[in-house]
Amino acid sequence: MPDLTGARWRKSSRSNNGGECVEVTDNLPGIVGLRDSKDPTGPVLAFAPDAWAAFVAGVRGGSPRA
Repeated sequence: MPDLTGARWRKSSRSNNGGECVEVTDNLPGIVGLRDSKDPTGPVLAFAPDAWAAFVAGVRGGSPRA
């Protein structure tokens, strides 16, 4: 697991107020982390920054599946 010391987590702007939220950290060099806000000590998905950027661009642009 990558070292997440110093990670600053923020909730998704698309999360609802019912507690079903994801949090992302992108302030660490070479990694973007994603976790369930209901389980902050639980597992973290880790992405390379370019992979995360491609994912976000695809979601925003409605990119078709490969």
